[in-house]
Amino acid sequence: MDRQWLVVVLALSLILLSACESAELPWTDDFSDPASGWLVESDASAQVEYHDGVMRILIRLPNSIAWAAAQREFSDFRLSVDATQVAGPDDNEYGVLLRMQDPQHFYRFSVSGDGYYQVAKFDGVEWLILSGDDWLHSETIHHGSATNHLQVLCQGSTMAFSVNGVELVEVQDSSYSRGDVGLYAGAFFEPDVEVHFDNLRVAAP
Repeated sequence: MDRQWLVVVLALSLILLSACESAELPWTDDFSDPASGWLVESDASAQVEYHDGVMRILIRLPNSIAWAAAQREFSDFRLSVDATQVAGPDDNEYGVLLRMQDPQHFYRFSVSGDGYYQVAKFDGVEWLILSGDDWLHSETIHHGSATNHLQVLCQGSTMAFSVNGVELVEVQDSSYSRGDVGLYAGAFFEPDVEVHFDNLRVAAP
């Protein structure tokens, strides 16, 4: 499946994340409190907001992405979150950003509405796929307008990624040992991708 990371990013991606506060574990967020600390911004390409007890990301233009950043720093942790595709084409991407040093250095765990997943690292210059040659298909990913329970385990250089209770892949990489986390969504050729995130939990591994 020929996909590529999208180049149109919200203005928030220009804000460095080095000022993140270290977070005590466990930490949870059900997004019922708009003052819980996430960095959210919107522009013509996308809307990112607290909305009726979820983190809502709506991608209005094709070839666009947007994310919300927790503004908290984690090292080793186990993260889980419910991600629900609410509207838009199934040819999309959404998931979790991990150990974000800044908007140019982080790991990305992605799933799509048509049942694919990928783990990748951005090193400021290029994307390096850690989970294989390209996007991989899994029957455990729910298609279309449905909820997928995403889980990530980060422990040292080992990172394991699961969907709906099934581990899809484990990778090894020591480039980034700690950093912020983010929730993101993106559109490819068709716009109006809407994804809601809820029931976030970050605990000790």
